Amino acid sequence: MGLRRAQEEHKDFKKERFVAEEEGAIANKEASHLGVYGFSLALFGVVAGGLLYLTREAWSIPTVCICLVAGLLVAMCVRICPQWERVAVLRFGNFSRIAGPGLYFVVPIFEYTAMRVDQRTMASAFSAEQVLTADLVPVDVDAVLFWLVWDAKSACLEVRNYPKAVLWSAQTALRDAIGQVNLDDLSRKRRQIDHEIQEVLGDKCGDWGIAIVSVEIRDISVPKDLQDALSKEAQAVKERDARLILADTEREISESYVAAAEVYGDRSKALQLRAMNLAHESSKDSRGFVLAPSSLADAFDLDSFCK
Repeated sequence: MGLRRAQEEHKDFKKERFVAEEEGAIANKEASHLGVYGFSLALFGVVAGGLLYLTREAWSIPTVCICLVAGLLVAMCVRICPQWERVAVLRFGNFSRIAGPGLYFVVPIFEYTAMRVDQRTMASAFSAEQVLTADLVPVDVDAVLFWLVWDAKSACLEVRNYPKAVLWSAQTALRDAIGQVNLDDLSRKRRQIDHEIQEVLGDKCGDWGIAIVSVEIRDISVPKDLQDALSKEAQAVKERDARLILADTEREISESYVAAAEVYGDRSKALQLRAMNLAHESSKDSRGFVLAPSSLADAFDLDSFCK
């Protein structure tokens, strides 16, 4: 038992390590904001450097500070937003507008960017552990949710931390959907469960400006003891079906024998021809030598056959 448990723990560790490496590789392929930051830095350098160049004959500490502050204010005023993002701009704490993509302008001190909203399709993995089915069987379910923000204003104003809210709502909807089906129907009704979760999440997240593209169940796992019990049950069902098929076959064969016996009983010559045929078939494998009982040899009595 200790060795088996250690092997299972090692397998789980390798699985978690593989998932972590896979997620790290995917994270490295995400889009970067270096261009946005580089634009602001370059704008600051151009403005501050240009002012310093124009005032080179009157350099002093206040002049240098004024040039640097002017460059910083211009960099704060002129912003850039990637194609896939929208920016929520607040003025004195009140919502002002959704800016982007491309260049947008912000009045320093009076306005500021409160949130950046990614409007691409997002793929979020979530799970529900120890979920009870309709027949009270605990299962672990892993799923993936594809969603996107179609209204950046609602996503910023209607809910706090909308990605977390979407995931928690997905977990709750998954638990509710799993609790309405039996374990035997869980694998066969995956598509139906996916559709039900998508509809529930669509109704709930629509007010947040979020659209649910699809929900896909990736894996369903049951406890090890229950897996062994289900395997034995399936094996017993297969053995029962095999025995029923064998019994039906035996019954059909016996009925054929009964019909053949009735024919041979009414027609003795047919029985003799069958005996000759059996002897001929046996002689093929024994190179012409056949050891047969006397009752089989009587079938070759041509005088009685021709009568």
